[in-house]
Amino acid sequence: MQISRAGSRPSQTPSPEYFTGRVRMDPIGAADEPGRHRVLLVTFEPGARTNWHTHPLGQTLHIVSGLCLAQIEGEPVEELRPGDSVWFPQGVRHWHGAAPDVAMSHLAIQEALDGETADWAEPVSEADYGSPRAG
Repeated sequence: MQISRAGSRPSQTPSPEYFTGRVRMDPIGAADEPGRHRVLLVTFEPGARTNWHTHPLGQTLHIVSGLCLAQIEGEPVEELRPGDSVWFPQGVRHWHGAAPDVAMSHLAIQEALDGETADWAEPVSEADYGSPRAG
């Protein structure tokens, strides 16, 4: 058994190379080899979001607070609320973040392949971020 006490793992600021706006990541857990899972609590200030990216083994998000916007390339932007979960299959290009006027936190659950959990691409354009939302 390995216990991580509250306050024992410092918050992290992710590289601005992969995010727009203010984002904080709080580590929840990561498996030792041969396990591959990684879990983070990620908090996005209003308007903050990821770049476009994919995950080599997919990703689950579970919304904890606020209003999450998420989009798979070529599809409408989806609104996700606390208690909602979404699965992004492996290799599917997408982004996610906070709404323009509401902060958001989600649990990000993914597995590492050869030590990598994401393949990052370009920032999400304002046109994509503001595109029509799913009905």
